Amino acid sequence: MKNLLLLTMFLPSLLGNAQKWEKKYESVDNCVCGLSKVKLDGKVGYVDKKGVEMIKPQYDDGLTFNEGYTAVKENGKWFYLDSTGKPITEPIFDDAYNFSDGLAAVSQQNHFGFINTSGQVVIPFNFANANSFSEGLAAASNAKGLWGYIDKTGKWIINPMYSFANAFENGEARVMKVDKILYIDKDNKVVHE
Repeated sequence: MKNLLLLTMFLPSLLGNAQKWEKKYESVDNCVCGLSKVKLDGKVGYVDKKGVEMIKPQYDDGLTFNEGYTAVKENGKWFYLDSTGKPITEPIFDDAYNFSDGLAAVSQQNHFGFINTSGQVVIPFNFANANSFSEGLAAASNAKGLWGYIDKTGKWIINPMYSFANAFENGEARVMKVDKILYIDKDNKVVHE
């Protein structure tokens, strides 16, 4: 009972201190990879769990950290930072996704490709659209707007034939063929509708 009394006495003060730094920002996202995305005066930066600014709010936009990296936008172009704030790419991308399975989808001149965590293009800009890798495959679309799945070399594993395709989760992916929603496995067999 004594411990409970002490806890109730100090809890408001502990919570107040824990949240004090958050009030400084317009928004604070969940902590991912030890860092939270924050917004101050319309600029994005990143803080640690204690509210210490690790990457000062200076970017026009930004993603949450994933796999130790994030993408930030400055002057209309995206580029990637490591968790220390060091750039791993130049600001050259029109669009950028989080790293997943060690690769990130990026676009230049309306074409998508993928980079690795060293910032090198490992899958050329051959796709009209693309999503992040999941379970070793990424949904991507061809010039006709049809979606399929590629592997980490950029090879089509499931040829483009769908109106849209979601990421694989637990061995299944939701796809749309014409107006019908289907769930397929990695062999492109319909698992259920």
